[in-house]
Amino acid sequence: MVHTYQMGGYNICLDVHSGAVHVLDDVSYQVLQRCDETMGPEMPPELLKELSAAFPQEEVEEAYQALYELKEDGLLFSPDEYAQFADMMTKAPVKAMCINISHDCNLRCEYCFAAKGDFGQGRCLMPLETAKKAIDFLIAHSGTRRNLEVDFFGGEPLMNFDVVKETVAYARSLEQTYNKNFRFTITTNGLLLNEENMAFINREMNNVVLSLDGRKEVNDRLRVTPNGKGCYDVIVPKYQQLVASRGEKDYYIRGTFTKYNLDFTQDVLHMHSLGFEQLSIEPVVSDPKLPYSIKYEDLPRVFEEYERLAQTIIESRKKGDYFNFFHFMIDLNQGPCAIKRLRGCGCGNEYVAVTPQGDIYPCHQFVGHDEYKMGSLHDGTFDTNMKQEFARANVYSKENCRDCWAKFYCSGGCNANNYQYEGDIRKSHRTSCELEKKRLECAIMIKAALCEAGDETPCDGEDCISSCL
Repeated sequence: MVHTYQMGGYNICLDVHSGAVHVLDDVSYQVLQRCDETMGPEMPPELLKELSAAFPQEEVEEAYQALYELKEDGLLFSPDEYAQFADMMTKAPVKAMCINISHDCNLRCEYCFAAKGDFGQGRCLMPLETAKKAIDFLIAHSGTRRNLEVDFFGGEPLMNFDVVKETVAYARSLEQTYNKNFRFTITTNGLLLNEENMAFINREMNNVVLSLDGRKEVNDRLRVTPNGKGCYDVIVPKYQQLVASRGEKDYYIRGTFTKYNLDFTQDVLHMHSLGFEQLSIEPVVSDPKLPYSIKYEDLPRVFEEYERLAQTIIESRKKGDYFNFFHFMIDLNQGPCAIKRLRGCGCGNEYVAVTPQGDIYPCHQFVGHDEYKMGSLHDGTFDTNMKQEFARANVYSKENCRDCWAKFYCSGGCNANNYQYEGDIRKSHRTSCELEKKRLECAIMIKAALCEAGDETPCDGEDCISSCL
């Protein structure tokens, strides 16, 4: 299976099952359009006849031979060797947990998937004893896995900061006993950041996610306080202070774009102008009937903007101005392991979420959907049958993914989005799929452009960018 496309002046081919990427000249690109996995050492006469008016015979023959050699090397029309792994890791340990430390928030963002902070379950904070039980659960279900991930989420986690601190201390106290290493992340809207919690975050959190939608007028349109005021002027200086004092530790600014700001390249550039380099801005997940929702008919405009952002990144990096856009991050040299390529984030299998009441869900986006409640910390229940259901939700069990060229990069898409939009974790959401494929095309094109400019080093063998020029 191959995927070919043209973008930014490049003719690009992704060989799906090897992961190889080829940047082709015009004649090679046209020859490839007329080939499939049955291509043999001898070029069909009709192919030469079809292209003879556009290219010299010698160039067509050379292009065909070069493509055939790639096929023989396993880098073009390569066989699918991943299907055999589809049902592996069904007994994987739980290695990551989202602790909803707060089902309350000091913002009332219009597009909030968590019902403006309480997940539709009433405003409350997680007690320390429940948080400790969450850590105990993770240790108990992690098997021999040493590195464990914990994300403090909400609502707004800093509204329950004392419990965050004590939970971290409790987990640290158990590391040596159980041979575990906890890595913590916190997601915050920034309103409650101060000297004390910034110091704690920079000391204890391996990553911190800071919510900001971009330009002041964009951010303050939907990210508002209970009295309707915007938050931009309060949070931006705090983010700048936190990031400046964070050193080399990870962070990223995470935004949401809606139909109101389809020119979101401007928001990415604005966030970079504030001094931030690690950036993400993602399409809103919301009821299509709402006025700010991204609909299928908006995709051409969104695609145009992704391409514009990709070209902006290329131009900036060539000038030595670096910023990283999360959705264009792609590793063509190594990439995720086979299992992750097939199944993605591990939602409901290797990853679970816990509510302030101690209820267990496949991830934070399933919270409040009682049909996906997996158990409770307080009575010791945990639905392993549901865990198996999620373990088997992979690109080969999802009908629309099986023959999709992007399957090993999106890994079947977000199970929660599939459920919200399509009512089935195995039924891919069409709009989300198209957005992911466009982002992937842009990411590969960026790699091609930077390789050409000498800013990226192509590799040899699988998962590489090669050239037929």
